[in-house]
Amino acid sequence: MKIYKFGGASVKDATGVKNLLKVLESTGSENLLIIISAMGKTTNAMEIVVSEYLETGTFNLNPVQEYHYQILNGLFDNKNAIVFSKVEKQFAELKNFLTHNKSTQYDFVYDQVVSFGELISTKIVSEYLNENGLENRWMDARSLVKTDERYRYANVLWDETRENIVKAVNGKLIITQGFIGADSNNFTTTLGREGSDYSAAIFGSCLNAEKVVIWKDVPGILNADPRVFADTRLLSEISYEEAIELAFYGASVIHPKTLQPLEQKEIPLHVKSFLNPTEKGSVVCKMEGLNPWIPCFIVKQNQVLISLRSLNFSFMAEENLGEIFKLFHSYQIKVNMIQNSAITFSVCVDDNFNNLEPLIQHLKAKFKVDYIKDVSLYTIRHYNVDAVKQIEASKEILIKQISTQTFQIVAKA
Repeated sequence: MKIYKFGGASVKDATGVKNLLKVLESTGSENLLIIISAMGKTTNAMEIVVSEYLETGTFNLNPVQEYHYQILNGLFDNKNAIVFSKVEKQFAELKNFLTHNKSTQYDFVYDQVVSFGELISTKIVSEYLNENGLENRWMDARSLVKTDERYRYANVLWDETRENIVKAVNGKLIITQGFIGADSNNFTTTLGREGSDYSAAIFGSCLNAEKVVIWKDVPGILNADPRVFADTRLLSEISYEEAIELAFYGASVIHPKTLQPLEQKEIPLHVKSFLNPTEKGSVVCKMEGLNPWIPCFIVKQNQVLISLRSLNFSFMAEENLGEIFKLFHSYQIKVNMIQNSAITFSVCVDDNFNNLEPLIQHLKAKFKVDYIKDVSLYTIRHYNVDAVKQIEASKEILIKQISTQTFQIVAKA
């Protein structure tokens, strides 16, 4: 089997879905499992639905419905095609949940609602491929990928998941969803924002796939985000170890969890352009370092810099640090950079779950706390003098950290 993953940008409109068909026609569709994300910015739109629903008790799905029906109308001439009723059924299920749900737990409601983006997109793509001669089988990833009950960032139950996937998947063309799974009670769970890449790795590992291909709107893995940096260059080959380092520091092309299950079985991960499918792109595989060997630039925006100092000027020793990290874990705060001295401890963190304020109040019981929101964390892997000058120019630097291969600064945005 081969695993293809198409992100939201690749199916953001009818033209994108038609292009997906062309990609399959040019690369082949035998022994292939395709994972598809929600269309365009549907996940963002669904997040707005969730927030308004929990704040007001009401919901408005009209913008999301109109967006999907615009795509449907661009793909299907027959307005009575079965796909219209299938999509309407998905929206009816979503409305039913929102009408009868009693839970006020944000993470739980989030997973039950946002997941419909993937379910609807895969219904549309599956029916379009069927109508255009590529017979396929639609599968619900929630019946295959089993997880714990950590909503919005669920952990995969690998043994059960592997058994399900091996039993259900055959050599036919299969369409399924990224990002989603289900817990033991069959409630929907999600694998973390941008988790469709991870889904591709899960299926790839369980099926001992020949390769996993992630289709993007860029030519492959670049040494920097072209939306932020000029003069980016393509990395044609990258080792698993180096790719994991880049993902850890925040490179957005690859989801951080994606590489581990692939590395264990030495399954190559290709990143290619859905606009130019015959071009080579990039491959993550068993090798040393990266080719070409050049500096790689990563920036993580919307960070928070937290600085702690003990109230009694005692050392920031293991006891204090252990307590701090336990709190970070409890409040689901992701630490991206650490720097400490005898009596101070500074961290640059993500606040993806909006738990910063209660964390700060908890920390103030034992520490003097200062924090700055909306800072940016810049990282250079394999830095050189010119790369450092480029990053430092015209920035107010709050923290700097240098190791053998990695240079980092936290700067005001």
